[in-house]
Amino acid sequence: MKEEWKTKNTNNFRVDLSFSDIREFERTKHVHRLHPYLGKFIPQLVEVFLKKYFKKDDWILDPFVGSGTTLVEANILGMNSIGTELSVFNTLICKIKTKQYNLEEVENEIRDILKKTQRFSTFLKSKQKKWSKENIPNLKINSEYFNSWFSKRALKEILFYRNLIKDYKNQDILKIILSRSTRSARQVPHYDLARPKKPIKKKYWCIKHKRDCEPVDEAMKFINRYSLDTIKRLKEFQKLRTNKKIIILQGDSREIKLPLPKKSINGIFTSPPYIGLIDYHDQHKYAYELFDLKNNNKREIGPMFNGKSVRAREDYKKGIISVLKNMKPYLKNKAKVFIVINDKFNMYLEIAEKSGFIIKDVFHRPVMYRTERDNTKFSESIYYLEKA
Repeated sequence: MKEEWKTKNTNNFRVDLSFSDIREFERTKHVHRLHPYLGKFIPQLVEVFLKKYFKKDDWILDPFVGSGTTLVEANILGMNSIGTELSVFNTLICKIKTKQYNLEEVENEIRDILKKTQRFSTFLKSKQKKWSKENIPNLKINSEYFNSWFSKRALKEILFYRNLIKDYKNQDILKIILSRSTRSARQVPHYDLARPKKPIKKKYWCIKHKRDCEPVDEAMKFINRYSLDTIKRLKEFQKLRTNKKIIILQGDSREIKLPLPKKSINGIFTSPPYIGLIDYHDQHKYAYELFDLKNNNKREIGPMFNGKSVRAREDYKKGIISVLKNMKPYLKNKAKVFIVINDKFNMYLEIAEKSGFIIKDVFHRPVMYRTERDNTKFSESIYYLEKA
């Protein structure tokens, strides 16, 4: 069957949709790696479909925008885009990736806050007993999570950096740097950053490094690394981006209203939640608590905590149908819709029919690279729908 997939995909797209020949740094090019995100699709997949089925100046919609992959790729190809997202933190990631910056100003601020945090970190490592009170904010957080998953030193470095953010203009990009650093500074195995079950406080055998490793004891090395990496990635994307419009809306795609005329969107490229597979809010628990963000996990479609029961599947179908019906009036006649999903329960035939769409084709692809450390075989379907 997979040979059939490969032949069909190669005939249609002149490329193997497994993208097995794409190296890691190409799959995470420029702003696509500004912040880790469990469940995002490979940018090359978006690029291939947008190039084949759409043209410059078209409007592309992603009602499950996630970390913004579709919007970034559409912009590079000279297409306008709009995305909606339930998660407040995901929306922040999208806006950071797609925003046009004064790069000199951003770099100066990133380096300035980095320098101040480095001095504080040096103080923590030294045997000095005194530090001027005006330079030490209240380095405490009322969070069982933070007090359990981080070393005392890492937590102080994180909170020190957080306290400084308010003094800068480009606060959102600084939050993303700190969030990314905080994720890496958790006391979890190096090989299990995606879905750690509990903090680790003792030396352990590390599958990634093939040796005994100690739990992470600091955040500073990550803050330093990701600060410089962020500057580099923003500059890389700046050279590729176009002046096309990018609109990002935070809200529930089942009911949100778009600031565009009816029948103005040429198509959709999206990847809805995979039923019962990922807790899209909990994966960024550290960011929600660190920045006191509103958590909308109770509104997720197909959340992991609902499982994959018959009832959960019915709720999932209703949710996706509601989204497609809500977005349908904004689509032009014959608009093309591409949905990337692992449809193991064969729900999307019914979803398409009840939403008022015709299935034109279905493409399949094996997923060769996984965020998680497992060897489970995994595949995706790309449903090609058309507005009836």
